[in-house]
Amino acid sequence: MFEILISGGLLMIPIVICSILAVAIVGERFWSLDQEKIAPKHLVAQIWQWYKANSLDENHIQALRNSSPLGRILAAGLVNRNHPREIMKEAIEDTGRQVVPQLERYLNMLGTIASISPLLGLLGTVIGMIKVFAAITTQGVGNPTVLAGGISEALVTTAAGITVAIFALMFHRYFRRRVDELVLKMEEEALKIVDVMHGDREREAA
Repeated sequence: MFEILISGGLLMIPIVICSILAVAIVGERFWSLDQEKIAPKHLVAQIWQWYKANSLDENHIQALRNSSPLGRILAAGLVNRNHPREIMKEAIEDTGRQVVPQLERYLNMLGTIASISPLLGLLGTVIGMIKVFAAITTQGVGNPTVLAGGISEALVTTAAGITVAIFALMFHRYFRRRVDELVLKMEEEALKIVDVMHGDREREAA
């Protein structure tokens, strides 16, 4: 395997770096975008229990704010629970707009890797073919070893670049969809807490 990487020439260095970054981002996003970390279940029901017991104080709200992205969104609404519904929803929406970029962290970089990796492979192909034609110009077609080196460099960089791009693009789209699902889930939970605080959903929250 190492010999194959070496045969790809200098352009294999940025391609390998892209592959390492892609694997690291995918691992980090799998860890960070776990639903229990982002939008824990039964959080609204827990808040309703605090509310009914008159124990929904600043300490509970602060703990909620620090617990998860959903907790941060709900805490923004709870701070304004004594205000009209519109103000409460506006506070939730403002906080939600701040939370979403955290969920999309590193995804732009993963998309960039998916875009540039095949271009790096294509550049390696061009360089390899230039070497082939330069060898033909200076030595003719009688030295297959020289020709094989250029062709090998062209093929290896192309294959490596496309492989990294497929991996990065596949997970970029997966995590984009995952973020959309989590955002939708948080929106649903936030609407529940608005209704709960205004007496429209007591039975469901309980």
